[in-house]
Amino acid sequence: MFNSLSDRLTTTFKNLRGKGRLSEADVDQTIREIRRALLDADVALPVVRAFTGRVRERALSEEVSGALNPGQQVVKIVNDELVGILGGQTRRIQFAKRPPTVIMLAGLQGAGKTTLAGKLAHWLKSEGHRPMLVAADLQRPNAVNQLQVVGERAGAFVYAPEPGNGVGDPVQVAKDSIEVARTKLYDVVVVDTAGRLGIDAELMQQAADIRAAVNPDEVLFVIDAMIGQDAVATAQAFHEGVDFTGVVLSKLDGDSRGGAALSVAEVTGKPIMFASTGEGLKDFEQFHPDRMADRILDMGDILTLIEQAEKTFDKKETEKLAKKVESGEDFDLDDFLTQMAAIKKMGSLKKMLGMMPGMSQYKDQLEAFDEREVDRIEAVVRSMTPYERKNPRVLNGSRRARIARGSGTTVQQVNALMERFAQAQKMMRQMRKGGGMPGMPGGRGPAMPGMPQMPGAPGGKKKAKGKAGGKKKPKSGNPAKQAELERQAQLKREGKLPKDPSGSAFGGLDLGDDKGLDLDNLPKGFGGLFGR
Repeated sequence: MFNSLSDRLTTTFKNLRGKGRLSEADVDQTIREIRRALLDADVALPVVRAFTGRVRERALSEEVSGALNPGQQVVKIVNDELVGILGGQTRRIQFAKRPPTVIMLAGLQGAGKTTLAGKLAHWLKSEGHRPMLVAADLQRPNAVNQLQVVGERAGAFVYAPEPGNGVGDPVQVAKDSIEVARTKLYDVVVVDTAGRLGIDAELMQQAADIRAAVNPDEVLFVIDAMIGQDAVATAQAFHEGVDFTGVVLSKLDGDSRGGAALSVAEVTGKPIMFASTGEGLKDFEQFHPDRMADRILDMGDILTLIEQAEKTFDKKETEKLAKKVESGEDFDLDDFLTQMAAIKKMGSLKKMLGMMPGMSQYKDQLEAFDEREVDRIEAVVRSMTPYERKNPRVLNGSRRARIARGSGTTVQQVNALMERFAQAQKMMRQMRKGGGMPGMPGGRGPAMPGMPQMPGAPGGKKKAKGKAGGKKKPKSGNPAKQAELERQAQLKREGKLPKDPSGSAFGGLDLGDDKGLDLDNLPKGFGGLFGR
């Protein structure tokens, strides 16, 4: 959802590259562009003024004027301030010392409270809890039935003593649910309350009565991330009427400009705790302000990717593959199938690749990528015999034609897969020898072993020019330019010339030791992605 804002900020920071010193005019121009980007993203005007004011004050201070790279220092300042307006630190659920923990959901009709109740229950189950959903929305037609369907999908018990559709007392239902949870040993109670199409006294009074009846440990205000600046007025009204403790952003995967996310926490002083990023039960995640700021500035979100991998990858299979690679055996197509199955469990490949740093430059390729390509590749591999999977070198023309017919693809598609698989094998051998990780943003190899190639992305058949046998770049006919090139080459050999940043606008910005990706010390689950 932050694509437009991210693109604008990235373009703005590119103009700061290579400047050894920033003048006041440079800072003013940068602040002007940041202000326009935020206003275009529908961020509330008071938030924009406060944000740009803090950035300008810090950008003109000694921390930038004395920095070795003022441009990157400004990016770091913007990152710090983005983290601040998004809430600062990650806020987690405060569980009751004596169960059950009561979580009340509040918000406007259409914000996605009922769907989110199921997602929250699914997430709580994955964290080892036994949640119970309470159908306290008795006004909206079929709201009770919808919660029962969502609860069944999430594998959570739904307490629904009243049929709804205008029948029943929601306050009494919510109050009785606490005793039911104690009796049936549910440690978390999620109360789904009614919404309205607008803010009115009746809605606020009913929400306040339910709060008084159940005395919740958390009151989560669910807000549609697509409503822009209206989010501020809505949030303030609910803050005064219900006094919520945290915010949940729904529909964060929509086409909105992100104003709600960047306004609510700053205006209300309440943290954003969760974000809903899709229609599926698993499209729900804890909100981390620092990681979201990194995504906005095109720095990626490696930590979230690692956490998803740790939950998905089978430790035994990962250790088995690691031992195989360390022993000198080649990565074969059976290993590839295992990796493919684990990656599919992690969810959308587009979302995974979008979490990699510097991927905004491949935005069009990501949008054009067909998720079904993963299924086609799996079909090709499963059309091979066990012997062929173990020994890909035996795949001659007739075997490839048979595989293409069996998988419903063409021989050209089979050939393309085998070429990418050969690259993956080469990558594994390089990593076994202690080499780098090709294929990360700015590299030339596939993003993951054997993964389908995105249209127009690096890693195709083009050979790199230079030392690898390609033609050398011809010398310039301009003597002055040639002398400058030779001078830069000499400085580079002596290690005095900084490396040219590639990928995103911030180049090699280091925001702390925990921001990097150390391939030698990956968590066990994530190592499977890279054959570690």
